[in-house]
Amino acid sequence: MASADFEILVVGSGAGGAMAAYELTRLGHKVVLLEAGRDYDPKKETPMFKRNGDAPLMGAATPDKDFGFYDATIDGGWQVPDEPYTAAENSEFMWWRARMLGGRTNHWGRYSLRFSEHDFKGKSRDGLGADWPFEYADIAPWYDKTEALVGVCGTNTGLDDMPPSPEGVLQPPPQPRVPELLIAAAAKKLGIPAVPMHRAVLTRPLDNRAACFYATPCGHGCSIGAAFQTTTSLLPMAKATGLLDLRTDAMVKTVTTDDNGKVTGVSYIDKKTGTEHQLKARVVILAASACESARLLLNSKSAKHPQGLANSSGQVGKNLMDSTGANIGALVPALQGRPIYNEDGHTANHLFIPWWGHKAQAAKQLDFPRGYHFELGGRFGEPGANVDTGLQGYGSELKQQVKQKYGAYVSFALRGEMLPNPDCYMDIDPTVTDKWGIPVARFHWKWSEHELKQVAHGLKTAKEILTLLGAEVGELPKPEQAILKGGQIIHEVGTTRMGASKTDSVTNQWGQSWDCPNLFVMDGGVFASNPHKNCTLTIMTLAMRNSSWLATQLDKGAL
Repeated sequence: MASADFEILVVGSGAGGAMAAYELTRLGHKVVLLEAGRDYDPKKETPMFKRNGDAPLMGAATPDKDFGFYDATIDGGWQVPDEPYTAAENSEFMWWRARMLGGRTNHWGRYSLRFSEHDFKGKSRDGLGADWPFEYADIAPWYDKTEALVGVCGTNTGLDDMPPSPEGVLQPPPQPRVPELLIAAAAKKLGIPAVPMHRAVLTRPLDNRAACFYATPCGHGCSIGAAFQTTTSLLPMAKATGLLDLRTDAMVKTVTTDDNGKVTGVSYIDKKTGTEHQLKARVVILAASACESARLLLNSKSAKHPQGLANSSGQVGKNLMDSTGANIGALVPALQGRPIYNEDGHTANHLFIPWWGHKAQAAKQLDFPRGYHFELGGRFGEPGANVDTGLQGYGSELKQQVKQKYGAYVSFALRGEMLPNPDCYMDIDPTVTDKWGIPVARFHWKWSEHELKQVAHGLKTAKEILTLLGAEVGELPKPEQAILKGGQIIHEVGTTRMGASKTDSVTNQWGQSWDCPNLFVMDGGVFASNPHKNCTLTIMTLAMRNSSWLATQLDKGAL
């Protein structure tokens, strides 16, 4: 394609797109990267040192700031102006879009857990869902490289749910907090381990990024680069090569093809001017997020691709999965009235409870097929707008009650694996378009019995641990009431899944489309399953691995 404007065109600047741009430019290839959102510089714009007391409503969440007034996401959220999405009848799905340079890496929880051999070969164990088209051993060296590059703190636990990292790869974890140690002691009585969470937050300096000094919430953004986001790491690194052309406010409309159905580039809208442009490229990489990339493919119909681009299998948009989610918490009497000190740490939980039930499932002792973990909450944190409705009185008496209970509440956030089911998918709304005339995504959603039974087990287990701590929990809600909405955990994956056969998958193990060899997908859409672990580390690892493979193909003229 001698007439191509660019060698490689990447759509999206989040975990997958930025990693692809970094790896390809590092290997000497020229890349143009298009981001639908606006430019963002966390070194200049972050409100990381702002306090809740300085914000409206004590920093509480509002419809335009879903995670609080100082959240790093600027223009995005569950609803984006001029960019609607729809849900089919009897379906409810929440779709988070960041719409800013760096994508979701600006606000994510930064939990960074490796998928294990259990996670990649679930179907081989229980016959459900789909296996990934490679083994854990194939990706393990790339996890090593990604953890070292990104900077992940944690320890090797020896647990079967947490594959080890080589010596020197993981940075030291922060010390556990008192509430976490109490939970760990209670869980141990039930044979359940609590161990350090692996998190993409630096506890030692790395390249030009400083170590965390445990002073401000990671969700505000991090000007010193301790809390990983592509805007302070991968994107500046790629720019430093001189091989990256980065364009923001570039809303990609379709992937373009020639008369033979071969991908030629993209058509995009300049959101500042409203004008449409076309760029030609030798290779196109979609990393716009699972549902946005699938939307692009479904909207890129042609005579050669009547079902949408790369969709001869009919699987684009199918196999939509999110993590399960449920929350439970209580007041722990032993934590009341303890001396108050700074317990901030690196914002999120220092300890968590990984899945401990693989052997029980192999022995068919559980009534659900896949696992979950608990993210633990509980510490002296910055006061917000939450009000304890159980308090009585006023003045000094009320103040003393607040101080007595401050830091005494603990919580369990369940995050579990969802299996794909035929009721969960996305397609294109036949009548609704966005501001730029692009047809929007329409979601279909229904939790299965697998997820509901999993949540019931998780709530029961959390109650047992809380009861051992002396907490009063009360009657548990039904799982149908407790489970969070589809999309609400912001771990949606699977819409362009990889596989070993073009009949039931969209890409091969390298993220390369079966139908169009010069079209790749490098976001969560390629996931063949959605393990209970947060997906960003694996998105970045796959993007690094697959971009390296792509570079070798380009170097030898195979593409």
